[in-house]
Amino acid sequence: MAIILGLESSCDETAAALVTSDRRILAHALAGQAEAHAPFGGVVPEIAARAHVDKLMPLIEQALADSGVTLSDVDAIAATAGPGLIGGVMVGLVTGKALAHATGKPLIAVNHLEGHALSPRLADPDLAFPYLLLLVSGGHCQLLLVEGVDRYRRLATTIDDAAGEAFDKSAKLLGLPYPGGPELEKLAATGDAASVPLPRPLLGSSEPHFSFAGLKSAVARAVHSGEHRPQDIAAAFQQAVVDCLIDRTGRAIKRAPGATALVVAGGVAANGSIRAALTGLAAHYGLPFVAPPMWLCTDNAAMIAWAGAERFAAGLTDTLDVPARPRWPLDPDAETVRGAGVKA
Repeated sequence: MAIILGLESSCDETAAALVTSDRRILAHALAGQAEAHAPFGGVVPEIAARAHVDKLMPLIEQALADSGVTLSDVDAIAATAGPGLIGGVMVGLVTGKALAHATGKPLIAVNHLEGHALSPRLADPDLAFPYLLLLVSGGHCQLLLVEGVDRYRRLATTIDDAAGEAFDKSAKLLGLPYPGGPELEKLAATGDAASVPLPRPLLGSSEPHFSFAGLKSAVARAVHSGEHRPQDIAAAFQQAVVDCLIDRTGRAIKRAPGATALVVAGGVAANGSIRAALTGLAAHYGLPFVAPPMWLCTDNAAMIAWAGAERFAAGLTDTLDVPARPRWPLDPDAETVRGAGVKA
């Protein structure tokens, strides 16, 4: 059994965790920054990076104390090395490098997206490769066939905005506080989705990808028109996102006949309406539906530690000169997608 120390600092959550190779979370310490960014309506990279500097070492010390584990007991140190806000990524990765160098322990540079992609296996020991993953977060919206550790085949991505970004921007347009996604979901629960006509970009298209920029613009027009209640706009927006996700994911299921399950991960996977719709979609195709617990969907260090454990077991470690990366696709061989650029 291996014990992995995981560090996460890619956006506005600072976290440290200790996870074992037999799926026990020994400790998880996390500090958010919502209050610091709230006045700006979104994450300010410089503020986020400075907060990571202040918070990361105390969180590591807290996780070690909570678990009763010392650094000498740790078998490897896993740190997010990208993608994300580069200042924050560097804080976590440099800290991981320093600890690895000081202790002589192996360093594992973890792709933050792989942390999300493998997190369902931390929660569900029966989840076997290959599975179809809908990865939905603030910066990414992708469908991937997860064939194994470090083996991903991208089936679809967004050609413009990610679903999570659309949630946050639409929430801001509606005057909701940051972070906007959960607030919009609450407001949508009181609205009438049918009362506000909104587009479903690429719905039914033979193109496999996602698009949410046009939907976001339509929300802006609906808000500025003054003709609709905020709760109705929220409900209509959320339903439009659900419809797009289900349509695109259903198409991907047909392209992945050997998939063992339909899996969802990433921050947007915490949305109840999206989970419910995906549960129904999986049942329609006779697939198990797997989603991590809500807290494992948002950014956390347990998923980074677990990805580190999976990589460590596969003999995948890194040298101390491994770079921090603002962009880092899981499938570097995927075809270039129109409009998506390096986000693909």
